[in-house]
Amino acid sequence: MTDSNDAWYGPERATFGDRVAAAREAANMTQKELAKRLGVKLSTLESWEADTSEPRANRLSMMAGLMNVSIMWLLNGDGEGVEAPEDEVEMPEGLNEILADIREARVSFRKSADRMAKLEKRLRLLMQEAGQ
Repeated sequence: MTDSNDAWYGPERATFGDRVAAAREAANMTQKELAKRLGVKLSTLESWEADTSEPRANRLSMMAGLMNVSIMWLLNGDGEGVEAPEDEVEMPEGLNEILADIREARVSFRKSADRMAKLEKRLRLLMQEAGQ
């Protein structure tokens, strides 16, 4: 893999979901086709590509094999993966910092959503107990 690929698909520019989508497209598969071959629901694959969830190790290994990329490339952009897009444009200065901030915000939102779900569950349990 070339340095430009490392930069393009590395953690500073791409997420796990970005790499899954790129590898799937390079393998000429639709989301539906890959989900079927992995034995998962389409919504599960969509959530992986949207970075709202991640696959377990066995599915990750299957996915890497089906798309002919390394597990490490899917996880962090290192190793055997797909080529960077040919129409790559020069990134404006400061863009990587903004992308990192967006990723950080996404993680924070995900943690907040998880916390909200737990609070909602507790509230429902309390409401059920009060109704008995």
